[in-house]
Parts: sequence; C-alpha cells; structure tokens
Amino acid sequence: QVQLVESGGGLVEPGGSLRLSCVPSGITKNYYSIGWYRQAPGQEREGVSCLSTESGSRYYADFVKDRFTISRDKARNTVYLEMKSLQPDDTAVYYCATDEGEFGELGSGLCLGTAFQRSWGEGVLVTVSS
Repeated sequence: QVQLVESGGGLVEPGGSLRLSCVPSGITKNYYSIGWYRQAPGQEREGVSCLSTESGSRYYADFVKDRFTISRDKARNTVYLEMKSLQPDDTAVYYCATDEGEFGELGSGLCLGTAFQRSWGEGVLVTVSS
C-alpha cells in the first residue's frame, strides 16, 4: 500500500518561513506526480504545488507562486515544500498526495487538482500567527 509521511508543520509568525517534508513509500509505477494540498477550516481542499518525477516539471497555485518552492531529493526519497513570506491566510492543514502514476506523463499537468490524487498523507497543521 502507498503511504505518505509528512513532517515540518507548526507555528510561525507572519513573514516567517517553514519547510514541509514528505516521504512516500509503496508506489509501484516508475514515475508519478506528487505534491502538496491544503485545507483551511470551512474551506475546500486546494492544490498548492506539485511536480512530475519524470519530466521534473513543477506547478504552483497562483496564490503561492514566488513564495513557495517545491523540490525533490531523490537520494533521500523526500519531497519538500519551502514556504516563505507566510501570512495568516496560509494557515491550513497541508497534505502530501500522489496520483501514483496512474495517468502517465500527461496527467502531471493536472496534478494541482485534488480529484486525480489516489493516496493522501494524514496532513500537518501550519499556523501563521503572531
């Protein structure tokens, strides 16, 4: 079974930075898309950033572009989300998710959508407050 273990959540002051980590396991396909999604209280879950392990393409939601950076360390089997200039509106539970490679390379362009993700982590809480 596929598992995604997230870490790095916590409390940070406005303007601060935080790094989230995701360690996947059990994915059988050679290539897949993986990324980060968030859900604030009373809101719908939305895509934040994702990448394709085949092409290396990275995708960002407009509301985090130029503030957040997604990356992958293949040797450590870890996907990171570097977040800077955090604001109270960024407060949410952040989830790591993957499509498990079920949609091929073309599917990577859709990785910001929550509907195509097949496995989800438990989520980590990020709170931005002074």
